[in-house]
Amino acid sequence: MIELDLDEVRGWFGFGVAGNFAGHLEQAGEAVDFVNVTSEGAAPKGIFPWYAPGNDSFLGEFPLSHDALMVPKTTEADGPLNLQIEPEVGLACDVVWEGDTVVTLRPFALGAFNDCSIRRPNAAKISHKKNWGHSSKGVAHQFFDISDLTPDGPTATLRLLCHLRTADGVHHEYGVDSPLLGYSYYGEVLLDWIVERLANQKGSPDTPLEDVGALMVASGRPERVLIGIGATRYTKLGESTYLQPGDEAIVRVYDTESDAASELRQLVWEP
Repeated sequence: MIELDLDEVRGWFGFGVAGNFAGHLEQAGEAVDFVNVTSEGAAPKGIFPWYAPGNDSFLGEFPLSHDALMVPKTTEADGPLNLQIEPEVGLACDVVWEGDTVVTLRPFALGAFNDCSIRRPNAAKISHKKNWGHSSKGVAHQFFDISDLTPDGPTATLRLLCHLRTADGVHHEYGVDSPLLGYSYYGEVLLDWIVERLANQKGSPDTPLEDVGALMVASGRPERVLIGIGATRYTKLGESTYLQPGDEAIVRVYDTESDAASELRQLVWEP
């Protein structure tokens, strides 16, 4: 296991993968957002930014926390505040650049990640649901020290689960306990696909996607990235239950063949 130092991570770029686990977008009510996005077979829908160091928009706000989840400030015009846990694997990678192009992503660690989202119907871009300031994303203190993502490698026995502990102290299964190999794209297939998307995904006004590659260049070509590789399926309760102040979001990556675990526990609080 390796310690994840948030002061160091402030210099990394953060982005996510949309639609990388069968059924999640439909459960989250977001499949309609991608009607104008074409993808091949089981491929994810695209990539989206959630943190761009040095950016002068909301994306420049460092959103990660090990143990807290801030409720965003809203007005009556914003409508209901629907915060939903997004249980994911966070993948830490070194970046190899050739000029302004990412040519290789070299994974070195992975762990529990909460790509928490505000369910905002008709949001122009995915990123508009993802970063509302400090403590709007969760990441585990410790990651598994892993660089081999092959199907028969050390991640073959890892699983991802998610629980919700409500303010009254009751634990609920929120996400379906899933093997990491259950992702639609994983390992080298996923990494190659991301590299291709960084080069070629440009975004357009009629899709929720953006030019993540250009944002990375504008952030000074970061040498490391943290990638949320996609949220797994919800239980029935998780699909229909939004977070309330005082709840605790628990996301865990664990090894079925050992006691090793990378766990994130976030308490939802109001600023």
